[in-house]
Amino acid sequence: MKIQCLSLCVGIALSGCANFPNEAYVTSDSEQDKQFYIESGQSQVVQQPSATNTNQLEASAKFQSQFKQQFNAQNKANNYSKMNNVDPKNFNINHYVRGMMQDLVSNLQYVNAETPMAVTSFVFLDSNFEEADVLGNQIAESFIHEIHKFGIPVIDFKTTDYVRVTPTGDFVLSRDFLELPSNLPVQYVLLGTLTKHQDGVLVNARIVGISSKAVVGSAQSFLPAEITQSINSNGLKDGIKLVSSQ
Repeated sequence: MKIQCLSLCVGIALSGCANFPNEAYVTSDSEQDKQFYIESGQSQVVQQPSATNTNQLEASAKFQSQFKQQFNAQNKANNYSKMNNVDPKNFNINHYVRGMMQDLVSNLQYVNAETPMAVTSFVFLDSNFEEADVLGNQIAESFIHEIHKFGIPVIDFKTTDYVRVTPTGDFVLSRDFLELPSNLPVQYVLLGTLTKHQDGVLVNARIVGISSKAVVGSAQSFLPAEITQSINSNGLKDGIKLVSSQ
């Protein structure tokens, strides 16, 4: 009895001090399950999903069902390529990002047409997370397209409130945070890391709640060296073309 009371106190203390996000909760189907956690001494908080969480899950499931047709169509395309001996090296980076999007959808929760999302540059795992090359930026651009196709609202936070007209072109995008709006209605963000391998680059993608930091979807893929090397930098540094001295 003393052990049961101690475990119950631990559970109550954890439920009082832990700030669980809306995206994360533990469900229990019966009072017997709750009693099991108490008797076994496991400090696990048992909560029933709120109405908001239930609605988000239902909306997420609906989106997954809608995306199923695209998923099956992509599988047919992949099988056709295999049957006709199409070299995977002939695919571009969009093919691999599309596959990762399918993996994200297969385990995605809480994200739906009412939850705006942002996409950030993919960075190398051994970097300081403040620099991205053209590969990381292109993966992010490809994901923007795939997420929009899926029906999730995407916030392009690099868009300014005006059009800058110059002698060389007209621009609305900027990487100067002082020119960009703040307090955007972003609830989730898609981010990712890259790891170099001898034969290519390993890509880790995940969707995280802005407030809760909870991971609500994840995917992995491997980009062959032929794919990553085909994406070349424009050779510019601060707008100046870099040339060899030789």
